Order: sequence, then C-alpha cells, then structure tokens
Amino acid sequence: MKDALPRTIYLEDYRVSNYLIDRTELCFLLGDEFTTVTTKLHVRRNPDCVELSAEALVLDGSASLQLLSIAVDGRVLNESDYRRDEDTLTLWGLSERAFIETTVQIKPQLNTSLNGLYQSRGMYCTQCEAQGFRQITFYLDRPDIMSEFSTRIVADEQRYPVLLSNGNCIAKESLDDGQHAVTWHDPFVKPAYLFALVAGTLAVIEDNFVTCSGRTIALKIYVEDKDKDKCAHAMTSLKKSMRWDEQVYGREYDLDIFMIVAVDDFNMGAMENKGLNIFNTAAVLANQATTMDATFQNIEAIVAHEYFHNWSGNRVTCRDWFQLSLKEGFTVFRDAQFSADMNSPIVKRIQDVSFLRTHQFAEDGGPMSHPVQPDAYMEINNFYTVTIYEKGAELIGMLHSMLGVETFRQASDLYFERHDGQAVTIEDFVVAMEDASGRDLQQFRRWYKQSGTPRVDVKSVYSKSRRELTLTFQQACPATPGQVEKAPFQIPIRCGLIDAKGMPVALNTAGDEELVVELTEETHQLVIDNVEAGAVPSLLRGFSAPVKLNYAYTSDELAHLMAHDSDGFNRWDAGQQLAINILNEQTENSRAARPLQLGGTLVETYRQLLSSTDVDAGMIALMLQLPSEALLHENAGEVYPLAIHDAREFVKLTLAAMLKEPLFDLYQRHNQRQVYAPDAQQIGSRSVKNAALDYLMLTDVGVELAWQQFCDANNMTDQAAALRALVSCSASGDLATRALTQFEKQWRDETLVINLWLQIQATDQRRGTLKRVENLLTNDHFSLKNPNKVRSLIGAYCSANLVNFHAVSGEGYAFLADYVMQLNGINPQIAARLVTPLTRWRKYAQPHGQLMHGALQQVADHPGLAKDVHEIVVKSL
Repeated sequence: MKDALPRTIYLEDYRVSNYLIDRTELCFLLGDEFTTVTTKLHVRRNPDCVELSAEALVLDGSASLQLLSIAVDGRVLNESDYRRDEDTLTLWGLSERAFIETTVQIKPQLNTSLNGLYQSRGMYCTQCEAQGFRQITFYLDRPDIMSEFSTRIVADEQRYPVLLSNGNCIAKESLDDGQHAVTWHDPFVKPAYLFALVAGTLAVIEDNFVTCSGRTIALKIYVEDKDKDKCAHAMTSLKKSMRWDEQVYGREYDLDIFMIVAVDDFNMGAMENKGLNIFNTAAVLANQATTMDATFQNIEAIVAHEYFHNWSGNRVTCRDWFQLSLKEGFTVFRDAQFSADMNSPIVKRIQDVSFLRTHQFAEDGGPMSHPVQPDAYMEINNFYTVTIYEKGAELIGMLHSMLGVETFRQASDLYFERHDGQAVTIEDFVVAMEDASGRDLQQFRRWYKQSGTPRVDVKSVYSKSRRELTLTFQQACPATPGQVEKAPFQIPIRCGLIDAKGMPVALNTAGDEELVVELTEETHQLVIDNVEAGAVPSLLRGFSAPVKLNYAYTSDELAHLMAHDSDGFNRWDAGQQLAINILNEQTENSRAARPLQLGGTLVETYRQLLSSTDVDAGMIALMLQLPSEALLHENAGEVYPLAIHDAREFVKLTLAAMLKEPLFDLYQRHNQRQVYAPDAQQIGSRSVKNAALDYLMLTDVGVELAWQQFCDANNMTDQAAALRALVSCSASGDLATRALTQFEKQWRDETLVINLWLQIQATDQRRGTLKRVENLLTNDHFSLKNPNKVRSLIGAYCSANLVNFHAVSGEGYAFLADYVMQLNGINPQIAARLVTPLTRWRKYAQPHGQLMHGALQQVADHPGLAKDVHEIVVKSL
C-alpha cells in the first residue's frame, strides 16, 4: 500500500482490543483468475477492555480485498450497515458475542510484494508476519488476538494435489469437476501472523521423531521434485533441534505433524508458522555438490531457529510489535546455543560477534538507530533488524551469564509455564528472570530501552612496589536519534590476566583466573593484588557484553594475547585489533600520499600462527582473515573508502609475499581429497585451505592452484572458492572467463548455485565491475521479482563490493537509487532493505557523502514512495 504521509505508531498508545476472536474458520477457493476467501469469526467483547463505550469493531483489511458479502449473526448487511475505508472495515451494534462471515476475492498471482497470499513458480504460499494476513481477509490483524483456526482449502486436484495449512489434517474430500478439499485444524490458539497456506505440486520427504514422552511426530519436507535430493540435511537438522530443545529447555513438540515447505520467492529466510514452516529455498536445500559449508551450517541454524519458535514465539507470543525481540532475540540466542553445541563454540561466537560489530554497531550509529524495544515505528517491516535480532540475543546472553545455566533454565521454564497460550511483553520475560533468580534487573532493563552501542574505556595503573594492578572502567553511550542522554548500563565484563610467560594469573585469593566485573556506574575500579610486572589484561572475554571496549594495548601486547590468551575469542580479537591498528595507520598514509609500509609485528604474529599446533583449523582460518572493509568503515570516524581499500590490499599483498612458503604449506596440508562431510573438522580444514588460497592468489603460484582446485573440486565450497579467487585476480586472465562459463553451464538448472554465480561476479573488486553487473541484470538468470536474485546481484554489489560501490564518480550510488525506485513498485520490503548503504552518507568524506545524499534525495523525491522506503529515506536525510 502506498502512503505519502505514513502514520507513526507509538508504544505508549497501545490499547487492548475491544473484541477477541475465539474461533476462526477459513475457506479458500483457489482459482486461476482470483481466489475466494470466506471467513467466519466467532467474536466476543474483551472483558479487559475498559473502554466499554467503544462498541465498534474495526477489522483490518487492505485495499486489494474485493468485498463480496458480509453477514453478522446470519443477517446479510447492506453498505449502510458498515463502513469500508482503504484499510479497515468497521461494524457497529454487535452483541456481547457475535458471528461474522465475510467473503472476499483476491488475486495472488498479481501479488509481487510476497506478503499475504501469493504465487511462487505456480505454487500458492503465504507470508503473514508482520501484517500480511490483512491482505487475505478482514481480521483483527494484531499479535495479541489469539484464536483457534480451522482452514478448508479447495483447488484443482491435478494442478494442486498438495494442500497444506496449520495444525493437524482432519479431513480430505474429492469433489466434482476435478476439485478436492483438505481441512486443517490447529488446536493451539495463535495470532493471524502465524497463519500459513501452501498449495501446489510438491514432492515430500518423510521421517518421524519420537518425543521424550513417547509420542511419534510425523516430519515432512515439501519441495519441487527436482530438489528431493537436497533435503536430508534439513531433516537431520530438524531432528537434532527437536531433541536438543527437549534436553536443554525441556520443550516438547505439541502437534502430530511438523512440516517444512521450500519456496523460491520469499522475502525472508524462513517463517515459523505453527506446524507449517515456510522456508526460502536457500535456507533448506543442500547437498555437497551444490551447497557451500557455510550454507550447511546456516541451514542447520535456521531450521533450529524456526523450530525453537514453536515455544519462544508461538506458544508464547508477543503482545504487540514493539515486543518483537521478545521472540526473535530469545530465539536467536537459542539457535546460537544450539549451533555452538553442534559445531565449534569458539568459531560460532567469533562469527556472531563479527557480524554484530559490522552490521548492528553500524545500525546503532546510523539514522535508523533504535532500542531493542522501540517506542515508535512507521512501518513494522523496517524493524526486523539486526538490533531486534542480534543485539536482542546478546541481551539474553548476558542474562544467561549473569544468572548461570541452572537458574536461567528455571527462569525460562517459569516464563513458558506462566505465559503458555498468551501474548506477552519483554517486561514479562524479565520479571520471570527476576522471580526465578531473586535478582533485581531494574538497571538491566535499560538495555531494552536505550539505543546505541555503549563504549567502555579501560585504563590500567601498575604499582611495582605493591605488586598491584588497578583497572579503571568508564562507560558512556553516544547520543542517538531521539535519545541524547543515557543512564549507565549494567555491563558484565569478563576479565583475565596473562603474564609475561603467557600463563594465566590468579586474580584473587581463591585462585580464580577469570572474574566477571559488573559495571553499574559510570566509573568502576578493579584492584588485583600479587601481580608481576608485564601482565597483560584480557578484557571482555567471550564478548560478554555488546559494547565497544577501548584499552591502549601496544602492538606487542596484542601479539602476546594472540599467541597465549586462554580465551579463544580474545585470542582472535587481539589479532583483529592488531590488524585494525596497522590498517588505520596505512589508511592515513594512503590519504597523505605517503609510502605504505608494514612493520614486522603482524608478519611475525601471522608466521607464528601458521606454524601453530594448538589452534584448530577453523580458528586459524578466522585469525588469518584481515578485518573486512565494512568493519573498517564502521570503525572509522570519517570514511575514506578508496584509502581504506588500498591500505587493506597493501597489507594483504605484503603478508602474502612475506609468508608465501608457510601459506603454501598450509594449503597443501589441508588440500586432501576425502569423502565430503559438513562437520566441524572438515569445514575447518576447507576454510583454512581457502583462506590460504586467498592470500596465495597474490603470488605467482595462486592462479595455478585455484584452477586446479576448480577442476578437481568434489564439493561446492572448494569449487566456489576457486571460482571467486580466479574471478577477482587480474593475473588469471582467460582462466576466469573459462571458469565462469563452465560453472554456468554445469549449474544453469540449479537456481541457488546460479545465484552464487551472480554474487561472485558482483563482488569482484577489480575496477569496472558495475558494467558487468548491469549486463547481468538482463541475463535470463536474473529477475527483479525474485528477492534471492536481487540480494545476490544488486545487494551484493552495493553492500559487499565497497571499493566499486563507493567509486568517486558516484555511479554506484546512482545505480542503487535507480533500482530502489524500481523495486518500490514491485516489492517495497526488499526496496527498503536495499537502500541501507546510502543511509549513512554523513559518515563519508567528500565527495562520497554529498553524492550519497543526492542519490538518497532522488529516492525521496520519487512519486508514490511506499511507506517502507519512505520511513528509512526520510529519517536518513
């Protein structure tokens, strides 16, 4: 829906609905020209509504609904008996209990927004979170209206043999004229955003799971027939998730069946609709030939995430959309726990923190900064953000650490038991934590209400005569839109000390080698006795709080921590900080046209890492990776994109030249052909091999290694890594073209692999990539209507190819603005997410900032701007 002046919704204006819906009965007649939806609502006055004079029932319903009829308690209404506005239907004079029946027509085949009911490759499917249900029928489309649903679907049996909805299947019928009908009933009350429907020609992969109480659950994954060989990993992941949730959280599945459907056209990764999860194909389909290691792990995590929502989101849901992190932050934390248990905990933690620092910290420092519990929004789709999800998960992680494993489990049990079948608030969750633990979390609540990333500055003073180390912590949080002054946060800082010999130091008389310091005031001091000179503080271990910690480490101290810290996360982080310091120096040299130079500290630290025997391969791969340009942009006070790129390329080239032999040896050690398995050991081995190859491409041996790997690869991880290496290397010449042609020919019928082919070309950092991207936009493999393809080509170029996107000509900015405006009329939700790179124009040096602002203004001036895009653009300008 277009809206020139979007209305702001405020948390303080929340009021309970004056009516509730006890039962919802739906009937869908799926047709070629239109779909007819008949809805029967059993409503009653809400006893909790104090505004008893508010007798009118206002149902949500988009302008696209063609209303055919409406009846109340069996009486057909005339147009004078109700009011139809653009997005509401108002009824008057209802009794305490009423039966409302509406019939509407919709056209899913024309729905390119991919919200509500739409078609994907001839299949009907739905996406109702956050407010898609109002595009299907008239309803109280808000998460605190929880109802028992039954759904009857009628369609042509030959074209749509599979008819699915929420709950358990209770009836199947053969009808006249080749039609058939299936009826589903969900006995658990739910809000409309969890409704789902799928109809199409689909193959099914079946299995079962026996719960801890002995119940057998039917498990089904529905896909196109060509993709049946790509479902085993998702099914295994589902069964692991179900068992893990029983063991760790005591949560047993409740329905008789759990279904997953893979859909090619989908705005999100997946959706947790009760009993019928709808997944983007990219988040469910996998085999070794077509799928990279990272995707195997991502699929495992997403399957777990959506399954875990059955309790943290479905059985207990959010009262209103301001409480979105109640379900999403908690569930992201749960899926991170699961992934850590299934794979390498340290690698998982590093990956999560790296993503948070690059993306969420940038959001916190930009025009769309908002608290984990926002107090206002214009378009709810814009608040499915890294702040709600990832920062929200970090808050749960802090609670988990502060309460301890056993108490946190008691608290989560209390939360689920107290609120089962309810729509509740973040406050309800925190109260459960307090009641189970006996802790006062009043100050902790500020994490939910205050936006921005807190900064913790740490200074140390050592007294040689007293053998005493004093650490002084000082916290502050910068001003963010709408919030200038910030009260002190409650910040848990895990600390250790590493002595000059690389050994951990006892921090108290009890011999503890690690302490958690809880900052509650602006300034806090920690005094550690009996410390020898030269001990190096290891601070914020495990990234115990989502803050920016500043301590004036020397290069030698960072190298010492990187080599000896007993905390794996801080070992990696020390290496990152050492590299960032050097990269910042070289960026300044580049800006000042001074010679670039690399001292020996980083080279020798990496040389030591390459010969290390006490670090697993996955960790070595992460420690070898220089901080990304995106992270360097985020950390910079004023961003000079080309100088940052040149500095990073210089450091990488120098490391490759100086460490060619140990890098080559590392590559050869891990270049062992074996039967493929997406397990932690093999994934680590492949990741370190390809990290070494990335450096070796800057030497005289790289092209030959990459071409050989491309030709010999027995899995997509190695083949794609070799292709990316060849495409991004100037010395590869015709081999890059040959590899691209061969790859496209081999995988032209595999949509997800072709999306990878598009992405690899879009992220080639050599000059002139935009012309290639523009040519690919007209390729038969690309479609603006498919979100995966838009993300793979346009999104990848603008977000992951920073040196080209930020070309001084401004062509990258103009390109993005053009396609945001085009997508505005096709899929506003995708357009709104795509515009993000332009929104931080204030952070960029000239002429970049001015050119970015101009492109953003061009979008703002576009007529008919959807409110999704409007909100982000206006706030950014």
